[in-house]
Amino acid sequence: MLAAGALLAAGACGVADAGESSVARKDSLVVGVNSDQPGVGQRVGDGHQGFDIDVAKEVARRLGVPPENLTFKQVGYATRDSMLRSGKVDLVVASYSITPERKTRVTFAGPYYVAHQDILVPASDTSVKDVHDLKGKRLCKVPGSVSFPRVHDEKGVAALPVEAGGYAACVAEMSAGRMDAVSTDDLILAGLAAQAAKDGRGRPPRFVNAPFSDEPYGIGIRKGDLDGCEAVNKAITEMYQGPTMRDLLAKWFGDTSLKVTTTVPQFEGCD
Repeated sequence: MLAAGALLAAGACGVADAGESSVARKDSLVVGVNSDQPGVGQRVGDGHQGFDIDVAKEVARRLGVPPENLTFKQVGYATRDSMLRSGKVDLVVASYSITPERKTRVTFAGPYYVAHQDILVPASDTSVKDVHDLKGKRLCKVPGSVSFPRVHDEKGVAALPVEAGGYAACVAEMSAGRMDAVSTDDLILAGLAAQAAKDGRGRPPRFVNAPFSDEPYGIGIRKGDLDGCEAVNKAITEMYQGPTMRDLLAKWFGDTSLKVTTTVPQFEGCD
């Protein structure tokens, strides 16, 4: 079985720097997570919940880190790389797509899931059927995220950028009529659409269901920690070999229109 994407959690006293041991040998870890993505990684009260959070807890358990030694710290799209490099977090589990550019700065385990970029539009908008229909539309742009460049630069679609601090803010701005569409990974969009439906503030946005990219979610690790990368990969492989990953995807996305993938992704390799 091909190795699966990986994800690790972190505890309060375990932040890695160049002089400390691999995350594979730590008994406490600090993991960087998102806080504004319902269903994926969200701050709720004094804690965090979501698919990424549960995957992080499970991988940490398989690495031998007890729950009381696991701490979550908020990261942003523009700060994930720098917080790993500076040692503020040991790992990043935050819908963190593996890209060639990012691999020059951090080591990635995984991917633990391959998401696909898709689109949300207002419920009343029937004009957007695929990515090319975003031409001339006001499209949310989150600094540090690769989602807008995938539309504008890679697909060559002349969408108009409107900046927001995160994708929950994007959906709020779209609901207020200040932008026309939100495009990012389908796991994130599914969670946001479900949250909008739960909030009951008007009609929830429409999920276009026209994926146009692969987004391999990796676990960010300090550059060069190959032992840690291999240990996380082993944990994620075990999660796919049993029911764990299937159960987590059903828990967080089973009530949405998203069609999840439960087969193990192919590893990128620890480099």
